[in-house]
Amino acid sequence: MRFGIMTMQAGILVPEGLVPEAIHDYAVTFDHAALVDALVREGFHTIELSGDLTLFFPRVFSPPQISALRALREERDITYTVHLPLWSVEPSTPLRPVREGSVQALVECVQATLPLEPEVYVLHATGALASEFYRMVLPEPGHSLVLRQFQQAAMLSLQRILVGTGVPSRKLAVETIEFPLELTLEMAEALDLSICLDVGHVLSGFSGPFSVLEVLDLCVSRLAEVHLHDALRPPAPDKILYGRDHRSLGMGDLDLGNFLDQLEAMAFDGPVILELPVADAKRSLAEVRSVRPHLV
Repeated sequence: MRFGIMTMQAGILVPEGLVPEAIHDYAVTFDHAALVDALVREGFHTIELSGDLTLFFPRVFSPPQISALRALREERDITYTVHLPLWSVEPSTPLRPVREGSVQALVECVQATLPLEPEVYVLHATGALASEFYRMVLPEPGHSLVLRQFQQAAMLSLQRILVGTGVPSRKLAVETIEFPLELTLEMAEALDLSICLDVGHVLSGFSGPFSVLEVLDLCVSRLAEVHLHDALRPPAPDKILYGRDHRSLGMGDLDLGNFLDQLEAMAFDGPVILELPVADAKRSLAEVRSVRPHLV
């Protein structure tokens, strides 16, 4: 396994002392490669690029920026993964115009980053609207029926993304998010997709009443990436605990040593992305080193 970090770093993206009058010029001239280089200098050589950066920095995946990122990859011996946009997109909405616009945004992000040869593209197959209905108290079987509708719409979007980009299906990894795990796994099976196991999401109960090791066992044959951060468990197995994830390792309820042992036993050699600010990510690597020193 290879430990990496995400580019969505609030503490690095906007420099201190930037005056409001300069924000527009800074956004349109933002140097994506410089951001990645800063993370490499911090000791990370597996970098997850964020599609959501385009919301605020519209040229981060422009051809000149992609060329600079590609050159940096070769110079610094780094590897990329790409987290496709999740803010503002709704690939699972039953509302067709919105779904089609979301697919277009996702396809464009994949197409722009293809020259970087990412190991995997991580995707939230369902959006905030599906999550809202997931946690909504509705009588059965109506609740299940509604969630199935979101699942079917998501599968239409996933198929469109595969056709529109031409990437192999296993290059696309659906993440364990706030949506029933069984429905997410069904989508992966039906379309032969990979899985991104988000440890903090699972620990917080986002995907249902499953332990992290149970989910790891269920997706072992499709596991392409891990998002690693600590979290607190909810007070009951059927509850979700919000706002208590994305903690440094050792600051939550994750049995880190056991989890790493299971990854090692399955010979997982993919990216393990620390979805944390740089300082917390470095503290988390120190925690990994303290419990399993041979992995770092």
